[in-house]
Amino acid sequence: MATPAVQVKRLGDGCVTLDGGARAGHLAGMQIYKILRAEEWAELERAGETAGAPIDVADGYIHFSTADQVAETAAKHFAGVEGLVLVAFEAERLTPLRWEPSRGGALFPHLYGPLRRVDVLWHAPLHLQDGRHVFPGGL
Repeated sequence: MATPAVQVKRLGDGCVTLDGGARAGHLAGMQIYKILRAEEWAELERAGETAGAPIDVADGYIHFSTADQVAETAAKHFAGVEGLVLVAFEAERLTPLRWEPSRGGALFPHLYGPLRRVDVLWHAPLHLQDGRHVFPGGL
């Protein structure tokens, strides 16, 4: 069975969203990642949902990265920070999710709603080794 073509809806502000059919076909099984500080992860576990880190609250959406983007995100925004937790989510389960241009014009997933514990696929600590974060296999 052929994978359905991705149908992108361009928004006036340069952002894109995927329509329902393309969203399910294109994002099926696609994991996206959120890096949280230990206290942010603990709050998500305790409360069941959160508006995100302070930068997320300030920007009005929750920042995510794809597998290709997450290591650079860690290096740029969390250099040398210990006690981080990498949290994986299935992109198609998060709504409303928009893909918006960021570093170098690359599209990054942004969630315009709460981050919910029930949507977490898995989580793992991000340890530092020689000043760099060590990611789980495959990332």
